[in-house]
Amino acid sequence: MTGLPIDLDPSGTFVGRVLRPELSGPSVVVLREGVLVDITSRAHPTLSALLEEEDPAAAAKAAEGETIGTLEAIAANSEAGRQDPARPSLLAPCDLQVIKACGVTFAQSMVERVIEEQAEGDPDKAGAIRRRVMELIGTSLTDIKAGSPEAARVKQALIEEGMWSQYLEVGIGPDAEVFTKSPVLSSVGWGADIGLLPASTWNNPEPEIVLAVDSKGRVKGATLGNDVNLRDLEGRSALLLGKSKDNNASCSIGPMLRLWDDGYSLDKVRTAELELTVTGPDGFVLRGHSSMARISRDPLDLVAQTIGRHHQYPDGFVLFLGTLFAPTQDRDAPGEGFTHKIGDVVEISAPGLGVLRNRVNLSTECPPWDFGIGALMGNLASRELLG
Repeated sequence: MTGLPIDLDPSGTFVGRVLRPELSGPSVVVLREGVLVDITSRAHPTLSALLEEEDPAAAAKAAEGETIGTLEAIAANSEAGRQDPARPSLLAPCDLQVIKACGVTFAQSMVERVIEEQAEGDPDKAGAIRRRVMELIGTSLTDIKAGSPEAARVKQALIEEGMWSQYLEVGIGPDAEVFTKSPVLSSVGWGADIGLLPASTWNNPEPEIVLAVDSKGRVKGATLGNDVNLRDLEGRSALLLGKSKDNNASCSIGPMLRLWDDGYSLDKVRTAELELTVTGPDGFVLRGHSSMARISRDPLDLVAQTIGRHHQYPDGFVLFLGTLFAPTQDRDAPGEGFTHKIGDVVEISAPGLGVLRNRVNLSTECPPWDFGIGALMGNLASRELLG
């Protein structure tokens, strides 16, 4: 699909979800030669059910279905401010899966979390603290692996300099930070507005790869995500993590889920290069990059720390893997770094996974989330897709 805003690899097996107004609810779809085919059935009433198949890519390819429109047309109708509610639009490519996220999985981004904490959420203080930290550790964080002896030495050096932080423990210690990003069904998809708390004045996008994992802990595919970061709230206290991460429309996933097949696997994720572009209504442009090759923990380690004897997910889960990106480029006053403005357009891309695009708004101004698990079950039952 090269040339479209979503830019999906035509050789891939892509599945997702589409809101079908005439059905008053969502359908599971597969992409076939540029068109989206509704493959919702009693066998696969939800995307989470499809992922429980031993080979969901083969099941999606073999499934019979109804063509509902071209990807181009449905994507065009999915952009915030341009939607015709009577026509289909894209949804996040997950439904009953729990939305989990890992934080501080890149040692370099850990430094920015330490800075946020030391600055107590004040961007004016961040520049001086950043210089002090980098003078202390220099480039010693490059390619560091969490839990290694080298990581322990860096952690001890920072502690001795009075730079202790809880982020050091999860950033380079043996245990990863894994948290629930947002409730089941609450994530927005491609083209939708993504929300910021009105109280936040220092925030940024977080471009990440998101894995789709079934109930047995098997990774079945990958997509892109924006785990919006309110740096001021989380910097004031890590106990505000839930408030800073989980708000209306604060989680974006999409555009579609690429399933593992002969052409795409977890090894592609391990070497993926993510690009970020933020284009502001003021003409400001921010470009960023995140390289999965520099992650401090292997994706399978993060999956294992999420699911196992200690925690189960009967409908599977999706897992944000974290980001290397932490913007320091000044947007307004010198030394204050980057923060969003309402109307920013955020584009996150990676070869093989396409482009995830969303517009920034306040959480209080984004469409309210009103279609939860009860509504989904009722809709599927009315369509005779359950039982």
